[in-house]
Amino acid sequence: MINNVRGSEDSISMDQKPEERTQSQSQRCQLLDLPWEDVLVTHVFCYLPLRHLVSLQCVSKSFRSLVQVYLANCRKFDPAQTGPHIPKEAFCSMLRHNQVLHHLCVSNCSDWITDKELLPVIGQSQHLLRVDMRGCVHLSRHALVAVSLSCRRLQHLILAHCEWVDSLALRSLADHCSDLRSLDITACRQLKDQAVCYLAGKCPALRSLSVAVNANITDTAVEEVAKKCRELERLDLTGCLRVRNEAIRTLAEYCPKLQSLKVNHCHNVTESSLGVLRRRNVEIDVEPPLQRALVLLQDVVGFAPFINLQI
Repeated sequence: MINNVRGSEDSISMDQKPEERTQSQSQRCQLLDLPWEDVLVTHVFCYLPLRHLVSLQCVSKSFRSLVQVYLANCRKFDPAQTGPHIPKEAFCSMLRHNQVLHHLCVSNCSDWITDKELLPVIGQSQHLLRVDMRGCVHLSRHALVAVSLSCRRLQHLILAHCEWVDSLALRSLADHCSDLRSLDITACRQLKDQAVCYLAGKCPALRSLSVAVNANITDTAVEEVAKKCRELERLDLTGCLRVRNEAIRTLAEYCPKLQSLKVNHCHNVTESSLGVLRRRNVEIDVEPPLQRALVLLQDVVGFAPFINLQI
C-alpha cells in the first residue's frame, strides 16, 4: 500500500514540469515554520519525553532556541525523564528562564542537589502546586522555608527521608501554605507531636498525610490531625511505635471520609480499634487476626482448612 502511494507520488512528480516541482517544494511547510509557542510548545513538545527534547537541541541552533522556548514555558519538570542522572549544570540551565512551573520533582537529583541549585528555581516559581524533594539529603531547612514563602498556592509536597526538616521549617510551611492537600514527611525524625499538631491546625484541607517511620509521633498528634483535618482520606502511620488504639478510635470518629490507613509495625494498635474502620470498608494494610492465622497455617501445613468466617 505504501509502495503504491509512493509510486503514484513519483509518477505525479515526473509528470510535473521542472518549474512546477520547484514551486511545490518551496511551498512545503517544515516543522520550524509552525508557530512555536502557539503550536509546537503547546501541542507537540508537551507529549515528548524530556530526554528527546534535550537531544533535539543538538540538531541545529534553531532547534536549540525552540527547545529553550519550551523549557521556559513548561509547566512540569521531572529530571527522571532525561535518564538516570542529570548533570548539575544541565539542571540549572534548563530552568534558568522558567517562571511558570506547576510541578517540580528533584528526587532524581538527590545525590547532588543543594540549596545553591534549588533556591533560585524556587524563588522564581511562584505558581508551583506540587513539589517532590524526597531523599534530597543535601538540602537544608532553608529549602523548605523558601518553598513556603514563594509557593503560596502549593497543594502537594513530598519530603520523605529529608531528615533536615525541623519544626521551625514545618511551621513556616503551615503558616504560608494553608491550601496544602497532601504532605509526606516520612522519616523526618526531627519532627514531634507539637509540629504536626500546629500543621493540622493551619492546614485543615489536608486529605493525605504520612508521618511514617517516626517514633516521636504519639496519640496526641494523630488525634489532633483527626479533629482538625475532617477531609482526611489517607493516613500513613507505618512504624509509629507509640500510636495506640485510642488515636485510631478518634480517627474513626472524626474522619468520615477516611479511605486508607497504614499501621504496619504499630504494635500497640489492635483489631479492637481497626474493626470499626474495616466495617466502613477503609483499606488497612494489616490483615485481621483470623486472616493472618489462616495464612500462617497455610504456610505450615500447605493448605488452608475451610472455615466459615461468617460464624
